[in-house]
Amino acid sequence: MTLTATAGSADLPLVPLTELVRTWLPTRRWYPAKGTEAQLDVVATLLLDDEAVRIPLVRVRFGSVDTLLQVPLVLERLAPSGTAQADPSQPVDPDTVGRIGDLLLLDGTGHPAFLRAWLAAADGPDGRAPTDLDPTTARVITGEQSNTSVVLRRAGEELQAPAVGILKVFRTLAAGPNPDVDVPRRLVEVGWDGVPAPLGWLVGRWPDADGQLVEGYLGALSAFVPAARDGFELACELAGAGAPFDDAAGQLGTLIAGMHDALVRGFGAEPSSADDGDGAAGPEQVARQLEDRFAWAAESVPALQEYGDAVHGVAARVRALPDAPPRQRVHGDLHLGQVLRSADRWVVTDFEGEPLAPLAMRTRPDLAVRDVAGMLRSFDYAAAVGGLHHEAAHAWSGAARDALLVRYDATAGTSLATGSGSSALLLTALELDKALYEAVYEQRNRPDWLHIPLAGLDRLLR
Repeated sequence: MTLTATAGSADLPLVPLTELVRTWLPTRRWYPAKGTEAQLDVVATLLLDDEAVRIPLVRVRFGSVDTLLQVPLVLERLAPSGTAQADPSQPVDPDTVGRIGDLLLLDGTGHPAFLRAWLAAADGPDGRAPTDLDPTTARVITGEQSNTSVVLRRAGEELQAPAVGILKVFRTLAAGPNPDVDVPRRLVEVGWDGVPAPLGWLVGRWPDADGQLVEGYLGALSAFVPAARDGFELACELAGAGAPFDDAAGQLGTLIAGMHDALVRGFGAEPSSADDGDGAAGPEQVARQLEDRFAWAAESVPALQEYGDAVHGVAARVRALPDAPPRQRVHGDLHLGQVLRSADRWVVTDFEGEPLAPLAMRTRPDLAVRDVAGMLRSFDYAAAVGGLHHEAAHAWSGAARDALLVRYDATAGTSLATGSGSSALLLTALELDKALYEAVYEQRNRPDWLHIPLAGLDRLLR
């Protein structure tokens, strides 16, 4: 089923609804404009059922960003104002958005009414989403930065029973195909089992900023990975205990290479000589992007200035390469926090990329080694956050790096571990690019962590 937005609904007058969300949204962890002055306007509403579930669409504008958020609501009718009074001694429900007349507006994402309506409306691999899930035992996962995920169990099972599905409600909407839905679907279709299997998805239509009707995904349901450990938390724990990560890192190398092969089978590849729209292609494109990244980063982080000659030296070596590997679909934001460890195997999650980035940027073909670079950079972070310093951190992350590259090479047929060939040099350039980005992020948000990307630059450029 595809939901089509309307201008509004009679039971939710636009003006009071807008006032409520302007107060409530900035308190949400996933709100994208924290700490900034933003213009918020409810521009349309999706009706998920005829009774109690509404999804206002809120346009948020700040700086150069113009984005659309979905805010699922469940409406509960109360006694008329004046006939019942709230008990001031009772705490305010954190899921309460507010009240309009005799309607109490609740955050719908974890509410049984919203979940029941979502599952009834969603499509799935066999035509519709599973019908045996129980919304009354749902559990919302806390701590997410950009979406809201809800864990679901089968109907009739105890709360202690294993979960079977996880619904991700996309808070930021984007027109067009969503890689977090389409990529896992395609990977499963070509026979790769390194992703949680897609179980359902819901599509909506809404007006864009120009008033044109566009279509995109509202959320996706996938198989729940049982007894899973977050990859970054696991790596930090092992580093803190002085235990090696080598075997797990090697398995990650095999997994990533298998993912890249499946992505080529599912989406194809294109020559690196193809112009990506910026006037550059192949090695020239990578070199130019590295130089641009350094110029941007050095303006924000004065400590980076001393690396200028070495960074430009790497860019010159990249520019001199005769060619580069084909470009293909990649994960695009791969690191230890995007993989789960379950039953002695890894699975990859979250192909969405940066939600505020344009869809075309998140889905365009890239070099496969960009994913490898992202994973290697996260090893340095795991070592540092785990409590290792200096030579101990270098030895721990270095052993993990070597193990990953050896196993990646064995599956992909590359020579990254030996440092020879164009792919190895491109890997260095893309690791540098990532470390420069990290330096700016840490300078602005966690200056006590700036030493982590700086140590990475020292290693890459020595």
